[in-house]
Amino acid sequence: GGTFIATIDSERRRLITGNHSATHLLHAALRQVLGTHVVQKGSLVDDNRTRFDFAHFTKVTDEEVEKIEAIVNQKIRANIVLDEKRNVPIEEATAMGAMALFGEKYGEYVRVITFDPEYSVELCGGTHVKATGEIALFKIETETSVAAGVRRIEAITADNALKHFNDKLQVINSVHALLNNPKDLVKGVQDLLDQKQELERRLDGMMIEKARAIKAELMQQITERNGVSVVTQKIELPSAEAIKNLCYEMKRQIDNLYMVLGSEIDGKAHLSVVISEQLVESKKLDAAKIVRELAKEIQGGGGGQAFYATAGGKNAAGLDAALAKATALLD
Repeated sequence: GGTFIATIDSERRRLITGNHSATHLLHAALRQVLGTHVVQKGSLVDDNRTRFDFAHFTKVTDEEVEKIEAIVNQKIRANIVLDEKRNVPIEEATAMGAMALFGEKYGEYVRVITFDPEYSVELCGGTHVKATGEIALFKIETETSVAAGVRRIEAITADNALKHFNDKLQVINSVHALLNNPKDLVKGVQDLLDQKQELERRLDGMMIEKARAIKAELMQQITERNGVSVVTQKIELPSAEAIKNLCYEMKRQIDNLYMVLGSEIDGKAHLSVVISEQLVESKKLDAAKIVRELAKEIQGGGGGQAFYATAGGKNAAGLDAALAKATALLD
């Protein structure tokens, strides 16, 4: 006995209508650019975007995407008037060259949607713009693979497409301002990247020199204990990778090496334990077990292999205690 009122969200319907009609224009453009083997394998249209799956054997290149977009937008600007025919016998529709949509079942009579009989003629029961100009603008956002021989394009139209370009323009303007408004923005960015690369090259050189100096100092710190070359030291290097390289260089040059290095990287404690394979075999030393024990002093954890292991922790103040324990573990 209740009363119900059914209403349509006209703005949402407008956006869905534009996206749906854009899918027809996209389908035709794909066949024109990629080949007539392209057929629809699925789609999803809502008020935000259109998603179109189609048969194709390889990735759609950037150049092909650009051509497809250009064709669709040209058809939009042409403001092609919708030609809608209802209750068309299926044989007559087929003779008109109408394409059937994937997964659809058709009866004896069908609805034919045409945007230029030389461009797009399809069987469709969906909602459509009265003329392609209502779509306003078309932009492909992504092109991906969804299955073997099936590609997917996701695209936006109208307000969302305009927002896409405005957002991109805002980013470009921000970059332009950050670079002090160069006449050639691309050259300005490239110059900045070149400067960054040069600074990184210089920094790498400085790091190599610093590592060499630390290595020379460590060589002087080696003590012999029962046939074991022992080094336990705090060092300053900016990355775990640089420390690892130093450890491997020391291991290659020093026989029976047992070395534990402590450092602070980005405010956190870092421990490295490196042990010569001879000691791993003869004295059953295990760097992974040792570093886990040492990590307790820096409130952290770690692991690795028997000859090389690392640990990290939040208590950099515990590095001295960890190094002292490392020496005591040999007793």
